Amino acid sequence: MDAWLKAALDYVPRWLEFQHRQSELPGVVAAVADKGKLAGEWAFGHADLANGIPLTPRHRFRVASHSKSFTAAGIMKLREQGKLALDHAVGRYVRGLHKSVASATIAQLLSHSAGIIRDGTDAGQWQDRRKFLNARELRAALKDPPVIEANTRFKYSNHGYGLLGLVIEVVTGTAYVEWIARAVVGPAGLNETLPDMPRTDAVRLARGHTATLLTGKRMIIPGDNPTNALAPATGFVSTARDMTRFFAQLDPAAKRSILSAASRREMIRRQWRIPHAALERHYGLGIISGATGGWEWFGHSGGFQGTVSQTAVLRERSVTVSVLTNASDGLAGVWLEGVIQIFRSFHKHGAPARRVRDWTGRWWGLWGAADLVPMGERVLVATPHWFNPFLDASEIVVTAKDRGRVDQANGFYSHGEAVRLVRDRRGRVASVWLAGRKALPEAEAAREIKARYASA
Repeated sequence: MDAWLKAALDYVPRWLEFQHRQSELPGVVAAVADKGKLAGEWAFGHADLANGIPLTPRHRFRVASHSKSFTAAGIMKLREQGKLALDHAVGRYVRGLHKSVASATIAQLLSHSAGIIRDGTDAGQWQDRRKFLNARELRAALKDPPVIEANTRFKYSNHGYGLLGLVIEVVTGTAYVEWIARAVVGPAGLNETLPDMPRTDAVRLARGHTATLLTGKRMIIPGDNPTNALAPATGFVSTARDMTRFFAQLDPAAKRSILSAASRREMIRRQWRIPHAALERHYGLGIISGATGGWEWFGHSGGFQGTVSQTAVLRERSVTVSVLTNASDGLAGVWLEGVIQIFRSFHKHGAPARRVRDWTGRWWGLWGAADLVPMGERVLVATPHWFNPFLDASEIVVTAKDRGRVDQANGFYSHGEAVRLVRDRRGRVASVWLAGRKALPEAEAAREIKARYASA
């Protein structure tokens, strides 16, 4: 493991723990893989708030639309075996479709460009008002024409991926969940992944939670409902560790994969720009791609009833990150981007030199917390409250033992001013003076503020 990444992984859980506490969300699990091997995983909060069950990395989550990447991998495997082609019309395999749906190609279904309706005319399954469609109901829905003409723009469709599941069943002669588990999940070495929610209680599931705005408190969403014929679009149940393991194998540079490098390149190739979106994002074959701070990534996101998740592979760094949250207002996407920003900072500055390693820790005052984070020959002042903790971070140059100077700072901050560490009798750092501001350990700062304002 590169030294910069090892140093970054020391800070990532500290920042995530702070973000979790600040957000008051039920729970978050994150995992990072380096060259396909687990480098770290962390869990904060609860799997079930009502019963006070602590969240662990072994709890499974509904990872929802991550399922599409598995389905796409399955299609590409069948293509490698010569059992289908991406330019084949789907009507070649599935009968009884509307003629315009039948003429859509497998590639168009994979890239969400077939023009098919997203979730049907009654999408109550996403509001937990009805069950997910079975195969008969899905086939009936696909007798209707596409909403727009095929191959004109990116238009997301869970029904389209359900149709791909029907293709897999016709080609393999096996139920989708059975075949994808045997041909994709198992060979990828995923021990904590299922294509849909099992009908038993054997799986330790992180329960979903509502937001607080409507009801005044978070309520439990069981999240144990099967997705039936929509499993190829949204059924998968997994962990952050397995998500990093699987998506790392989709990197064309990965040494171990269930697919050829050519298939992996085709999956991640940008086919459509996602329109009418503030962020620049593209879609390939079951894969979302984008960039954060100039670092390109590919992966997928997911949203189920009460869970939000996202996974990304940083191709140039061979690093994979997955963040899973169990609330409908979960911050998986912004937290994943925050982790990438942390990686960018450590990659730029490098692992900390010996002379600055003691300049570390979280220091508090009335205005909140500041993290001293040594990198290279400098110490950065991170703001853990922010989604990018190193945005406009001040930089400290250490000038002597326990003495330093703010060498770089936003013009509104304390550029050029002195910084010092104050130690107790045992030689431990007890407080930090950041220019003229004294910062304390959390417990001490809390006592000070309570004493000052408790009677106000």
